[in-house]
Amino acid sequence: MNIKQDIIQRANHVFYVVIFLAVCVVFRLVSVQYFKRDLKGRFWRERVAATLIQRDTIRAMRGNIYAHDGYLLATSLPSYVVGLDPTMAKPDYFNKKVDSLGLLLSQLYGDRSRQDYTDMIVDARKRKRRYVLLNRRRVTFQERQRMLTWPFFRSSTKVAARGGVLRPYYERYHPYGQMAERTIGNLDAKTGRGLIGLEASFQPALAGKNAVGLVEVLSGGIRKPVDDGPEMKPEPGMDLYTTIDVNYQDMAESALRSTLEKYNAAKGCVIVMEVATGEIRAMANLSRVSSPTGPNRYVENFNHALAGRTDPGSTFKLATMMALMEEKAISLNQLVATGNGSTRYNGIDIRDASRTGKGTITAREVFEKSSNVGIHMLMRSYFYKRPDLYCQYLRKFHLTQPTGIHMKGEAIPVVRNPDMKGWSKVSLTSMSYGYEMQITPLQMLAFYNAVANGGQWVRPVLVKQIKLADELIEDNKPYVAPDPICSKETARKAQELLRGVVEHGTAKHINNPFYAIAGKTGTAQKVINGKYQVGRYYTSFIGYFPANNPKYSMITVVDNPEGDNIDMLYAGAVAAPVFKAVADRIVAYDYQMHAPIRVRASRPQSTTDVVAGYADDLHVIGSTLNMRNEPSTEGWVEATPRGSWKARPTRTDRVPDVRGLTLRDALYLLENRGFRVLVDGRGKVKEQSVEPGTGIEKAAGKVITLTLG
Repeated sequence: MNIKQDIIQRANHVFYVVIFLAVCVVFRLVSVQYFKRDLKGRFWRERVAATLIQRDTIRAMRGNIYAHDGYLLATSLPSYVVGLDPTMAKPDYFNKKVDSLGLLLSQLYGDRSRQDYTDMIVDARKRKRRYVLLNRRRVTFQERQRMLTWPFFRSSTKVAARGGVLRPYYERYHPYGQMAERTIGNLDAKTGRGLIGLEASFQPALAGKNAVGLVEVLSGGIRKPVDDGPEMKPEPGMDLYTTIDVNYQDMAESALRSTLEKYNAAKGCVIVMEVATGEIRAMANLSRVSSPTGPNRYVENFNHALAGRTDPGSTFKLATMMALMEEKAISLNQLVATGNGSTRYNGIDIRDASRTGKGTITAREVFEKSSNVGIHMLMRSYFYKRPDLYCQYLRKFHLTQPTGIHMKGEAIPVVRNPDMKGWSKVSLTSMSYGYEMQITPLQMLAFYNAVANGGQWVRPVLVKQIKLADELIEDNKPYVAPDPICSKETARKAQELLRGVVEHGTAKHINNPFYAIAGKTGTAQKVINGKYQVGRYYTSFIGYFPANNPKYSMITVVDNPEGDNIDMLYAGAVAAPVFKAVADRIVAYDYQMHAPIRVRASRPQSTTDVVAGYADDLHVIGSTLNMRNEPSTEGWVEATPRGSWKARPTRTDRVPDVRGLTLRDALYLLENRGFRVLVDGRGKVKEQSVEPGTGIEKAAGKVITLTLG
């Protein structure tokens, strides 16, 4: 064999060895990747993950959403993942404090012993692991505060925390549960962005600024920041201060839910708004959800108030009457022949809800009795030859455009005009009493609110202020349109018409002697398969109160109520009582709507002939009710015959004088001195069995009887 052949043979051997090694490597890689996931494959994947550096995002704490009265409607509650870099602490500190940390972790989590936690941390330090997850359970903010006093987590101006890592995660929390859920909105679970409601409408302001930086991805998907520099400090979001009042919201939701359940209705909504400012105090939206195992339930899964367009029905007759009055085309006392409540025009039947008809009535009564035939006759006498002029008034009334409320999702109204496709020779007729259009409850309420406001249209508002901590970022002042929707005379007459509906018309059963309501009922037949269906109604009532000095406007909607008697499914029987139920509770709650109590110089009256109480309580009552004879002293006081107040001694070593006090105050004083109290009667304390001022000698367990009267 020559030298050339020898070299070739050796090269072949080397080649075969290389090929063999390559095949082994490929086989090993395939085996580890696909066939040994639970053994060594997992070990190598963890090793790779343990050295992976990535860019990561730390979400900022989302801003809070507050109610008008300062209560929290939505907030972000933090929880924390607890980890430790055992290599950071110096040996002497580590050896001295590791047992203490193990004990504290064992007490906090309760799943391992002190020794187990200590061994885990010591073993991680020996392996030079830069991060160890101490427990998968996240700790609360209160637990975090305690942990910041622990070894390895404690820090000062001179010494940073020796390896302890507390990484925050924020979860959205609604303290009032589902109250105003569709208005407040919710978040996307994956991205943390607002999906609907205020959460989506004010996403940039609420979200804040996330932090982006390098993290080390460790086994189990744990991410440890490479450094704690400024770029890893997220900026919190801003806070929204809404106009919602949780008390009014609760009133609206409870009254609406009760009526929906009573009539097994499909859905409904209630909006309560301040007349002068447009601030929305309540916005309730409920929809029926069928349950296969129990009764139907009602949830907030759609914002009907903001996006639920439909034919408004007879509530739209106010716009028709106001357009006629603006043109001075009618007199409210002129007679209108409505006949038997039925007529035919250009191929369509026009009928009143009343089957007997009203005969010849005044234009005022046409509105109060909600006569479709009467409205048709009034329109025919003037606007049928001027459809463009009528549509101009609807634009002037702000009924053809969205309100512009600062919240996503408001539907655009669809109100026809002669230039639109679908306009027919009967469109104006149908529009005059609330058909062939699509308008939301909020848009209709804004129109009625303008009437209550003397013709001044005010934009509805849900968010009053945006703040970053205590810094005011945005202040939404009430927006009043520069031009009134009508003359003052027309607004005054429109207010008379709305008051007449409640005094004499279709809503007279909600009239009451305590405060005046003005408003209009609306019952629109629902369209199914292109045809209006008798017995399937969209019912609503829009109005304001008190009628003589409007403070709140409100719309109540009950869609598709069910029942055997069709006559009991109209708005007057269904939607108007919801309005009154909410208004009653608001009037009872809002003491500023009541006339001040007349101040009398005579002494306070009582069935016990003694008036007494705690001075701080009397100060609150006096300032709230505008009463001048408040106590000038502090502590427990009693009234004098001249109507002033004097201090009542309450020494701890003497039996106190509790005559004239409420039972709650008397119990407070006596039980704190060790007495066991027996009670006879009702009212305030009239007599006590132990004379006031008697010395207390080991009073614990002694009995004192209070006679109330």
